[in-house]
Amino acid sequence: MSKRSSSNAATNGNLLRRPIRRCFPLFILPTFLCFIIGFIWPFLQGIYLSFCNFNTPKDATWVGIQNYVKGFKDPGFINAFKNTAAFAVVSIIVINILAFTLAYALTQKIKGSNLFRTVFFMPNLIGGVVLGYVWQLIFDAILRRYNTYLTSNATYGFWGLVILVAWQQIGYMMIIYIAGLQAVPEDMMEAARIDGANRWQTLIHVTIPNVMPSITICTFLTLTNSFKLFDQNMALTGGAPEMMLAGGKVKMTELLALNIFSTYNINKNWHGVAQAKAVVFFILVAILAIAQQSATRSKEVQQ
Repeated sequence: MSKRSSSNAATNGNLLRRPIRRCFPLFILPTFLCFIIGFIWPFLQGIYLSFCNFNTPKDATWVGIQNYVKGFKDPGFINAFKNTAAFAVVSIIVINILAFTLAYALTQKIKGSNLFRTVFFMPNLIGGVVLGYVWQLIFDAILRRYNTYLTSNATYGFWGLVILVAWQQIGYMMIIYIAGLQAVPEDMMEAARIDGANRWQTLIHVTIPNVMPSITICTFLTLTNSFKLFDQNMALTGGAPEMMLAGGKVKMTELLALNIFSTYNINKNWHGVAQAKAVVFFILVAILAIAQQSATRSKEVQQ
């Protein structure tokens, strides 16, 4: 009797799914068209325009790899790449260590932990431009006591940007780490305590291996956010201060996204160069993101 009931249920399920399968293209087509129009076509057009001189896409003229040559000869672009790489490394370390520390502390049954989670998460809700201008006022008010200001020194600008981004993103990463810590199997923690492991040994050998999926996500987000950073960089320092290096004037705290934006606004003859830089930027971020995902996923523990 039970076999007949299960067989009837399976048959009814197949009958119900059959119209959905038949109409599947009808449901997926609008989304697929929007994806092509909003992403695929602009992306392909952007690659084509990186090989052209243009003011608008309609008047593009093919120049080959000339734009890429100009881009790599631009000292500002090379300097922006160095700044972005250094900023990404520092941000990944600072944000993830502090976010994990906060998450670990707030999962230890501290009184008022829910309130602390809300408070730490709130900076993530504030726009980057607003944060940039607010923190610029804060830093200048502090540095004015020493007869200097944020944009007068590249070191001040760099670390000011690190502090701003860390303050904004730590709360968001903390929430992801809290979810990972709460998913650690309790029986494994209990087994570690029975075996005589102290809190530090349990953290290193049990907790962190089981939280590797959260570490993968947070490292990926921190890496990509660091390379794509634009509005905070523009609002906080605008790339200042400027210095003369071999090849021309360079903005010492300019990151890659801001450099591409500034290149596009030089004049119409540099629109293609800016687009070429954007393509290189995309390839760079994609390679780094894929490499990071492969490196961290290989260390995840299968529960």
